[in-house]
Amino acid sequence: MNGLFVGLTTLDIIYLTDHFPHSNEKIVALDQTIAAGGPATNAAITFQKFGDQGTLLSMIGNHPISQLICAELEDCSLSVFDLSPYHPEPPPTSSIIVNKTTGERAVISINAIKSQAKADKLSLEILQDIDIILIDGHQMAVSQVVAQEAHFRDIPIIIDGGSWKPGFEKILPYVKYAICSANFYPPNCYDAEDVFKYLKQLGVPHIAITNGENPIKYWSEGELNSIDVPQIQAVDTLGAGDIFHGAFCHFILTHSFVDSLAKASEVAAVACQSFGTRKWMKKLTDFDKKNSQESKNNNLFF
Repeated sequence: MNGLFVGLTTLDIIYLTDHFPHSNEKIVALDQTIAAGGPATNAAITFQKFGDQGTLLSMIGNHPISQLICAELEDCSLSVFDLSPYHPEPPPTSSIIVNKTTGERAVISINAIKSQAKADKLSLEILQDIDIILIDGHQMAVSQVVAQEAHFRDIPIIIDGGSWKPGFEKILPYVKYAICSANFYPPNCYDAEDVFKYLKQLGVPHIAITNGENPIKYWSEGELNSIDVPQIQAVDTLGAGDIFHGAFCHFILTHSFVDSLAKASEVAAVACQSFGTRKWMKKLTDFDKKNSQESKNNNLFF
């Protein structure tokens, strides 16, 4: 299956510490890793992990930092369409501290504020043979064009609603699956009930709100309900939502909405038990090899 992932690409510099630094404090990290990041990028890499073909539509550019990002994306066998391949400025860089004790993370990043691409030169041929699309809202002008054309071609669209971004209101009428965090608040929305109401009024047929280790609330086919998520001792929650979305894109192509949410939460739980946004993939591979029969019996990943 082929998925298109539209949005942000960053270079993530990630440190593991035993506590978050206080004002004017210098601390020595316990571990570090560097990886390509961003919601759409991490989701695309996760999608690829499950044997699908991911295509990333993002702005990476032609800075030396861009080459580091491209090297990893190539290593992951992703197809990449750079929205501005000759852009000379550095791509967004995220500095991240992960608390070893709790798995919580602190992130500082400029995101895509200074790297917004124009949609006037976008070739819609990129949608050829695409089965599913994820939009993270960080390249809104491009995303609007993609959403309109995808709707015309009857390609299902998922949004990663990590937080509200102006322009989402123009995309949501074309969305089939809205997977939002507890921090996603459209205008005049103050709680989950408001968010469900807002999205339903825009015609989104399947809606879910994730909230860390708490149950996932969802609305689908007239049913409002919730799904428990695995309870684990988290090592690192960085990228858990991105990985959830990438796994959901894989599962929704062959499973129901509710089953896809449950299976994606299992994958995110595996990811949270490893430091960084890539080590979990080796852990999942080992899990598959050692417990393939048990996994099939439990219908966990297959």
